[in-house]
Amino acid sequence: MNKQDLVQRINEKYPKMSKGQKIIAEFILNDYDKAAFMTALKLGDKVGVSESTVVRFAMALGYDGYPELQKSLQEMVRNKLTTIQRIEMTSELSQSMVLRSVLKADINNIRMTIDEINTDIFDEIVDMIYASRRVYIMGLRSSAPLAQFLAYYLNYILDNVRIVTSGVNDVIEQLIYIQPDDVLIGISFPRYSRRIVEAMDFAKKRNAKIIAITDSLLSPLASYADHSLVAKSDIASFVDSLVAPFSVLNALIVSIGLRKRDEVSEHFKELERIWDEYDVYIKKDMNE
Repeated sequence: MNKQDLVQRINEKYPKMSKGQKIIAEFILNDYDKAAFMTALKLGDKVGVSESTVVRFAMALGYDGYPELQKSLQEMVRNKLTTIQRIEMTSELSQSMVLRSVLKADINNIRMTIDEINTDIFDEIVDMIYASRRVYIMGLRSSAPLAQFLAYYLNYILDNVRIVTSGVNDVIEQLIYIQPDDVLIGISFPRYSRRIVEAMDFAKKRNAKIIAITDSLLSPLASYADHSLVAKSDIASFVDSLVAPFSVLNALIVSIGLRKRDEVSEHFKELERIWDEYDVYIKKDMNE
């Protein structure tokens, strides 16, 4: 849900709200970024109403309860959150609940990704990558491991993969030779990287094909992309949840690999011979 949707929902219900509910509505409309981190009790104390009034307000808007409303508020502001605000989101989570809560959140992210991902777009992206002259992959900051993972495995399948990094050379310099028959895969999740967006803008002006892997079609990356793959990444404190994005990339790698099954098989046979010759991996019988 975006801010406009919430405003519309509040405006529709406002005339029939109680006095206390109207006070809550006005606070959320003016300070929704603050309300996103308040429990029902804290929000009630802030505006001078009871906790039960806050819960009834959420239900009056069509939510099952206050936690669902709070999640919508957090979704609205998550791309603007500072690290401190991210920590505040889990400030009331007890140490004993951390493991189960984080694992359940990751499971939920994968479930939502399965429900919402567009399989037709996924297939078109596979076709686009497979047919490209060069494949540029870019992910910075917390998304850098995603880009490295994708590039690492695609390099076993394709011989035209380039990873764009934030190193000595500026990212735009690394894209200087990008052409219309190339593809740039931009990967970023809240908080979105400005350099990713700038790189996508540069590639688009060069008429290259653009693929975005991000958390929402409302992401700034999606507006530059020919196709977007959405993977849910609800955050856990200051840590980005990247389980679902990694799973989507894994599916991309497997799907592209199936297009070149025989070649990939021969390639890995040769690699296994080389790895064995140079003792790259520990032998099974080493500890026997």
